[in-house]
Amino acid sequence: MLISTNIRSILGDLYNQSFDSSWCIFSGYLALVLLGMLYMTFVNQAFYRLIRIVYYQNRWFQSVKLYIILPFIEIMILTVILLTVLIPLNGVSYLPNDHFCYATFINIPGILSAAVIVYIGPFCCILFIYIHITRFIHQQGNIQTLVIKQRQSRDLLITRRILMIVSLLFILGIPAMTLVFMFIITGQEHPLLARIAFFPVSASQAGLSVALLFSIPQLKNIVQNLRTTKTVTLVNRAMRGTIQMRKITGTQ
Repeated sequence: MLISTNIRSILGDLYNQSFDSSWCIFSGYLALVLLGMLYMTFVNQAFYRLIRIVYYQNRWFQSVKLYIILPFIEIMILTVILLTVLIPLNGVSYLPNDHFCYATFINIPGILSAAVIVYIGPFCCILFIYIHITRFIHQQGNIQTLVIKQRQSRDLLITRRILMIVSLLFILGIPAMTLVFMFIITGQEHPLLARIAFFPVSASQAGLSVALLFSIPQLKNIVQNLRTTKTVTLVNRAMRGTIQMRKITGTQ
């Protein structure tokens, strides 16, 4: 989606092409839904840690099937909420200076509604989960066994890292929100408002997967195991090849 947006901006700047169409409006709403789902994945990870620590006796909430179905349920709910709120406000429209469709920053009710649904809502959910887990661990004291306490400390650390990543993504949106508030005060729109808003988002996506890889031990172990498996496979093939060459040489 970001590559498509950047290509349209470049073509519009160089050749003055217009991409105003119903497909463009659809892509604008789709971008908001995908951005909202990006933050909801962090909520799901924090929710899983909450279940493992606080409600560990409930096995159904730890099942793999739940976390396979959950994103599909969330994307339907998020789509309905965004469309219900933004369509009456004409939240997404074509930006002629930027040559793509997105939530109009000068449409204050629309952009604030989108920010609350996509950014602020998930961030508050993760913050609430982290506070609840922290309070629960402190209330337990020395009641839990050493193994459980170690697992809880590890899950709390992962939740803290997730919160830090989401906080960083939230902070990257501050330049755009600053320009929006400047527009509210002065009444003048900055000509590069959309470009400034999208640049930190594009930059953050480049390092987001790497940050998640180092923040969640399970993902890191999966990648390390894949690398180990490939290395072992290559070594085995090399050894088989050497043995076969020795057999052929011995036969000759």
